[in-house]
Amino acid sequence: MADTDTAGTVDADTARTDRLERHATGGARNSLWSWPDAKSPLAVVRNYVVIVLARICPSLRLKNWLLRRIGVTVGAGVSWGLESTPDVFWPERIAVGDDAIIGYDATLLCHEFLQDEYRLGDVAVEEGAMIGAGAVVLPGVTIGEGARVAANSLVADDVPPRTTVAGVPAEVVSRANEGSGAGGE
Repeated sequence: MADTDTAGTVDADTARTDRLERHATGGARNSLWSWPDAKSPLAVVRNYVVIVLARICPSLRLKNWLLRRIGVTVGAGVSWGLESTPDVFWPERIAVGDDAIIGYDATLLCHEFLQDEYRLGDVAVEEGAMIGAGAVVLPGVTIGEGARVAANSLVADDVPPRTTVAGVPAEVVSRANEGSGAGGE
């Protein structure tokens, strides 16, 4: 987990990017053109179809069952909001702990395609964590136990347990032991 100081800023020396696997790509075009070399196109099509079904499925049990079929680790009592989207290329790199909530239209990414490389990283959403509607979690990020991510936030660094983050990029706005993090958003 990234170190944070008392102001809630992340220590640059332990950034999530240090934990990402880097894969160089060649050719005249950007790395997204090399995705069929990185992942089986048939696996991506299967993942896409399952994710589309899970995104529109109102049943949480069926949604969890579908996502487990493509490799997402889904704990007991996990709630995925409608239109929430796990990574289509590497869903097996996502682990969601018991009773976590992934909000409406939230996205969990395990890959970044850049100009000359693509990067991969695991995403962990720990027990009881909540990710708000429309939030985006980048590869290599851990959302700590009982943490909260505000709606429409971009999570580029780990979120410590029982901490609330908000914004683009997401920054700490409260901690549970400060009194306002337990229910006062």
